[in-house]
Amino acid sequence: MRSNFTFSVLFWLYSGRSKNGKAPIYARISVNGKKLNISLKRRIQINHWDSERQRVKNSTIDAKSINQYLDGFYSGLFHSFQQLRIEGKHITPKSVKARFLDEEVENQHFTMKDLVSYHNSNMFTKLHGNTSRLYLTSQKYIFLFLKTKLKLEDIRLDELNYKFILDFENFLRKHKPNHYQKQIGNNAVMKHIQRLRKMVSLAYRLEWIDKDPFRQFKQRLTPTNREYLGSEELQAIEELELQTKRLKTVRDLFVFSCYTGICYTDLMLLTEDNVIMGLDKKYWIITKRQKTHNPVKIPLLKKAMDLIERYKQDSRSVINNTLFPRISNQKMNAYLKEIASEAKIKKNLTFHMARHTFATTVTLTNGVPIETISKMLGHRKLTTTQIYAKVLERKVGEDMEILRSKLEVATESDLKKKANQG
Repeated sequence: MRSNFTFSVLFWLYSGRSKNGKAPIYARISVNGKKLNISLKRRIQINHWDSERQRVKNSTIDAKSINQYLDGFYSGLFHSFQQLRIEGKHITPKSVKARFLDEEVENQHFTMKDLVSYHNSNMFTKLHGNTSRLYLTSQKYIFLFLKTKLKLEDIRLDELNYKFILDFENFLRKHKPNHYQKQIGNNAVMKHIQRLRKMVSLAYRLEWIDKDPFRQFKQRLTPTNREYLGSEELQAIEELELQTKRLKTVRDLFVFSCYTGICYTDLMLLTEDNVIMGLDKKYWIITKRQKTHNPVKIPLLKKAMDLIERYKQDSRSVINNTLFPRISNQKMNAYLKEIASEAKIKKNLTFHMARHTFATTVTLTNGVPIETISKMLGHRKLTTTQIYAKVLERKVGEDMEILRSKLEVATESDLKKKANQG
């Protein structure tokens, strides 16, 4: 609990609401940088107000009575502030106003259900659909934790504390979802807690709670390796003889992503309108990432262009008016497991691995500047793309070999110069 507070009251004239030359007087309560305005239900002539003294000019008829009222108003607010401080209550402009006006706001207690309802109603319009679904999953786990571990249907937000967070974390780590054979991994646990944290922070900003229970919580993410296919593995998938149409289609979509870096969600939305002739007289994919809304411009390599032509007249593409047939992400990843097995690839093949393969094997390994790769992937920050450079040991080795050759050439040149001079 903070022991030092900054408290002030400013009286001001709301000239923006003036009528017939008169404007209302307002009081602005400030506590630790947070502000709240209160109407004093008094109107005076605008030219009668002394903004420096924050009082009515003494030469006017109503000056004495109004100024006495303002003095009393200030004294009442300051007394309410002092009472709350002595009682050890959390002090905000709203709590000072409530105490001064004898309101019952202090007795209003918001619950987790109130927070979830407010968050979903006000924030989902700003979030991507996939992100909203992730919040719904996290909220499901929150209420499952309340019901199974705390034997509660709901909980007051002012009852949340550091122990609640730790208990929720332990619950997630031990929980086995019905659709999943293993326990929830560390990073997934941290993501669920991160979403709870964002909702609780919203409650704190709304002044629904007096303190942030997460202020001492440290998030612990486990570094992950971004798996990708090497050139031989990618070639094995490209040349694989597949017997079924569904596997061929999934393979082709995966390979297209390997040569463009386009993720599953964006790929499913591509239409002929996204294939544009560039200034270089070559075809480009121009789109916008659904996740970040960042623009994406990708020159089409021949293998990617060939796949577009292959599915141009496919009935599944024509029906949806898309470049490629639409397949659910769940089925896509399930079929990729079959393809990996037939191609003798032991890696856990997922569709998102194609994006990593584009960033490493197809572009970075072949000397494409990381700044260019970042633009094609639609990353907001170069640091996000640099992760691929860190995991690509082969690229590091090649770069050092180039440097080693340059230094050796320079050394030989210096030795020859010295020999000639001697």
